[in-house]
Amino acid sequence: MSRALLVLVAALLVCLSVSLFGENLIASRYAYYYDILITIGINVILATSLNLVNGYTGQFSLGHAGFMAVGAYASASWSNHLDPYLLASIGGANSPFATNVAFLISMLLAGSLAAIAGFAVGVPSLRLKGDYLAIATLGFGEIIRVAILNTDFLGASRGLSVAGSYTNLFWTYGSVAICVYVVLGLVHSTYGRGFLTVRDDEVAAEAMGINTTKYKVMAFVVASFFAGIAGALYAHFKAFLTPEGFNFFRSVDVVVFVILGGMGSTIGVIIAAIMLTLLPELLRALAHTQFVPPAYQGLLENRLILYSLLLITLMLTRPQGLFGDPVAIRKRFTRSRGN
Repeated sequence: MSRALLVLVAALLVCLSVSLFGENLIASRYAYYYDILITIGINVILATSLNLVNGYTGQFSLGHAGFMAVGAYASASWSNHLDPYLLASIGGANSPFATNVAFLISMLLAGSLAAIAGFAVGVPSLRLKGDYLAIATLGFGEIIRVAILNTDFLGASRGLSVAGSYTNLFWTYGSVAICVYVVLGLVHSTYGRGFLTVRDDEVAAEAMGINTTKYKVMAFVVASFFAGIAGALYAHFKAFLTPEGFNFFRSVDVVVFVILGGMGSTIGVIIAAIMLTLLPELLRALAHTQFVPPAYQGLLENRLILYSLLLITLMLTRPQGLFGDPVAIRKRFTRSRGN
């Protein structure tokens, strides 16, 4: 067994232990912090998966919220309509085994449908480059949102209640561990070399006979799959979905995680996702203290203004992100030692 697989197994066991022995305590006594923990896990999955497309493959996708929406509504629809029959056949709604099996099936369905959507969008749109690709993926995300908004089966503008609050620390952080493992495994494989080649010089890669569309579509499909998983976790945690929860600003949030952390740096985007999930909560708490005048409380609570200021400052001072490309950093460090 490889070291990476051992680390994955160990991480899953830790997640299982925490979920079994500490979940009820944290969820009951510290519900606010429990909500933040689950949100952090979902955001880390979204950021890590998008980094495979935007960071390692060098594309620019603005449609990640659309794939998350596909996963969320697919998982919710499965649970609402088919879980009663599935649970009745394998032990009932009160059986932990039955509910976890049902949730696993709905998560896999969510990821699979999101991956199919990613393939359907990726094949035609990933022949585009730069701004044109960003506009195409943005359009896809809006098409998904508007389609849900006008589909009565999915709740339309009323929203959709989700049966079963299955999301917990094990499923959330177990999915985080698997997502990081898959992304890093791909990046350090033969396909990963293809991703990096497409990112560094797509024209040169095509001149060498590399099928750049194949690598871009593969990265897109994998990223879409994990966005669908994140959507399933979100659906079964919030227990209520609205199309506005997957709008353009949701995609921008995930892009900000990737840019702030440093495109091409997995650890960077994970840290950025954690920081930017915690920061609005810290500022919200700070806004209601006696140290902040009432006139400035709204400014501290508005995350869009905060994100804009962060991006402007970052682009002026450190355009490669807080952590940048680890390969480039390692090369610079080696070169400086050699000198």
